Amino acid sequence: MKITINGENIFYEQLGKGKKEVVLLHGWGQNLEMMMPLAKKLEDTYHITILDLPGFGASFTPKKALTIYKYETIIEDFFNKLNITNPILIGHSFGGRIAIIYSSKNKVNKLILMGAPCVREKKKTKLLYKFFKFICITKRSKEFFKLKYGSVDYNNTKGAMRSLFVNTVNEDLSSCAKKIACPTLLVWGSKDTAAPINDAYKLKELINNCEMIEIKDATHYAYLEKLDYVSEQIINFLEKGDEYDN
Repeated sequence: MKITINGENIFYEQLGKGKKEVVLLHGWGQNLEMMMPLAKKLEDTYHITILDLPGFGASFTPKKALTIYKYETIIEDFFNKLNITNPILIGHSFGGRIAIIYSSKNKVNKLILMGAPCVREKKKTKLLYKFFKFICITKRSKEFFKLKYGSVDYNNTKGAMRSLFVNTVNEDLSSCAKKIACPTLLVWGSKDTAAPINDAYKLKELINNCEMIEIKDATHYAYLEKLDYVSEQIINFLEKGDEYDN
């Protein structure tokens, strides 16, 4: 299925017949198919919506660099068009960062964040990179350094999406996390290198009503590697207590 927002197509799927709305937001470089295994575990009880975020899957690719805050407004428009209100949000990585911003501004039933880094602290620039900037080497040489020493996600993106990636990974969302009022669950792999487990502990300190589950021997994709266990924990969390109401 597809929906048009501001003249651009966003593709999505819906499944399940439950009354409560659950929306799953995938991570960087992924698509809705990555969230489908988890969606299948929840479809007996909930009405599930998963989508290809702009720039990924079948959805449109932005012609100019968007900010993560613009992605959040696109999600707001998406929800409005589909009449989704007070959703349960489940976000992985990049999708989790979008969910943090959305939940800081809008009514959310419950929030589940999986490997979603939030706190960004300035790190000392590597000596090699300082040297590389100091000598002002050619554009071609700069690209070589980026390819050699940049992250896999950075190297796999181009144009507007690369600019978005750089802006996103450097954006600190601590102020947004502090505004989240709904019950929140953090699901994190103990061996996550993209969003180390310490990121989860920092995030937990920022959100008032927050629980955390550390998945032993799991990586950034703990929700897929330990699908049965993670889905069971998520269901337990969602069934616990009354629906959040502002």
